[in-house]
Amino acid sequence: MPTPLRVESGELTAAEIVETLRDGRRIVVEAELLGGTHEVSLRHDGETYYCDTPTTLHKHPDPEGMIGCIERMGYAREA
Repeated sequence: MPTPLRVESGELTAAEIVETLRDGRRIVVEAELLGGTHEVSLRHDGETYYCDTPTTLHKHPDPEGMIGCIERMGYAREA
């Protein structure tokens, strides 16, 4: 399994994140959350996209849903 790509919020666009996930690489995003800095794990198992935060596991069946989540949560920079 490849080493996860570690980035800070806003370092990649949502499209770049989804493309990296589709290539089979997990991304760990350092994000401001709940008054502190936390790591969020983003991954794709070939069928479902996952956004694993310290409080919730979000699941998305398609890239559009994942992009929406990434943008809402502020993990990506604007394209």
